[in-house]
Amino acid sequence: MTQANSASTPTRTGRSWLDRYFFINERGSTYGREFRGGLTTFMAMAYIIVLNPLILGGAEDINGQTLDNAQLTTMTVLSAGFITILMGVIGRAPIALAAALGVMAVVAYQAVPQMTWPEAMGLVVWQGVAIILMVVTGVRTAVMNALPANLRVAIGVGIGMFVALIGLNNATFVSQGDSALLELGTVGHLAGWPVVVFIVGLLVSAVLLARAVPGAIFYGIVTATVLAVVVHSLFAVPDEAWGEQVPELPNQIMSSPDFSLFGQVDLFGAWTSAGVASAGIILFTLVLAGFFDALGTILAVGEKAGITDQRGRMPRVNEILTVDGAGAVSGGITSSSATLVFVESTAGVSEGARTGLASVVTGVLFLLAMLFTPLTGIVPSQAAACALVLVGAMMMMHIGRIDWSDITTAVPAFLTIAVMPFAYSIAHGIGAGIIAHTVLKTAQGRSVEVGWLMWILTLVFVFYFAIGGVEILLGVS
Repeated sequence: MTQANSASTPTRTGRSWLDRYFFINERGSTYGREFRGGLTTFMAMAYIIVLNPLILGGAEDINGQTLDNAQLTTMTVLSAGFITILMGVIGRAPIALAAALGVMAVVAYQAVPQMTWPEAMGLVVWQGVAIILMVVTGVRTAVMNALPANLRVAIGVGIGMFVALIGLNNATFVSQGDSALLELGTVGHLAGWPVVVFIVGLLVSAVLLARAVPGAIFYGIVTATVLAVVVHSLFAVPDEAWGEQVPELPNQIMSSPDFSLFGQVDLFGAWTSAGVASAGIILFTLVLAGFFDALGTILAVGEKAGITDQRGRMPRVNEILTVDGAGAVSGGITSSSATLVFVESTAGVSEGARTGLASVVTGVLFLLAMLFTPLTGIVPSQAAACALVLVGAMMMMHIGRIDWSDITTAVPAFLTIAVMPFAYSIAHGIGAGIIAHTVLKTAQGRSVEVGWLMWILTLVFVFYFAIGGVEILLGVS
């Protein structure tokens, strides 16, 4: 007994406090993998630094006021960096956060036409408060645990499809056509150097993955970026061909951050400006979209990282969900829209990230980007798209775990997987799957298998999908 104890002591004491705190050894990771994973996640998410200011800065509030792009850029990286570090330290999970695309769209196109920018950001703050209250009361954890195992797998697979479509679209490998929902390239066939850059990066990453080379996706992104810079310089590719981020060396490396938007928030004005009914519907939409986008992403990241238990539950899930809620509050305070968990975190997980240390790395890189904003434009969306497509492919590998022999399982799973990319929304896919699960189980006389919480979620999503009609009935659309 004494010998056994003495033999085990060096192993425990030989590990650093950093290793013990982040469970690096227990999760089969290394410092190198965590750093590489955090860097890869940042590179896959870097487009948000440009995209968020473009979307929010292009919208006018009820008074015709717009937000300054430089200020939005500073606030976007400030909130993303701070909250992602918080996720790493408190949630200890390889999950990064930034301005959520779905939420920013609601803010820009649904909220601000009816109120001022500070009032719209006040609703975003209330969104975060609502999410935190749901965590404290146990509602959010209960919802995650109530989802059937097959539906959880389908959510991960659907997110894989969704991520891959984002990547293919960002690379202009596919686009919306005039006579088709989607078509190859932008004119029905592939053309232009940006697509070549994407294909080269994708093939490099795929070949390295097939040969089990550590850092495969990261090296593909670097290769594609270098090629893009060279091609753009030698062949004078038009800037608009690359999308939001043009791969050219900047005139200056550093720029001064502008914090003027920090704290520009009105917590109560929206209820007067837009009216209680309209503001309530907008807040409901924000909470629901953020809630289920985050739920699906957290489950997918945990599954991909292999850190969930046998029942598919994430460790420290309450801490993770609380930080997610705090991110919404932070996004409102910084006027950068809700800072929520990002599905691109799966890119870092695919590079070996298993712990919160990777999130700390990603968060620090976001904060550094606040000082080096000119450099963030070097990586074109075509380079980051390589990671997204391959991550989507790898997430699809779990599809075999779904029981396709049972129609009450197959249809909800299919709808979850299909609706996410087709409707371009994680929340919509989850809602379609939940409703189908409840209806089909009940139709077979197996309503007892549904559970009361799934019934509540079904009713919530029925109302969620009917919001447009409700707005018309209430005269607020």
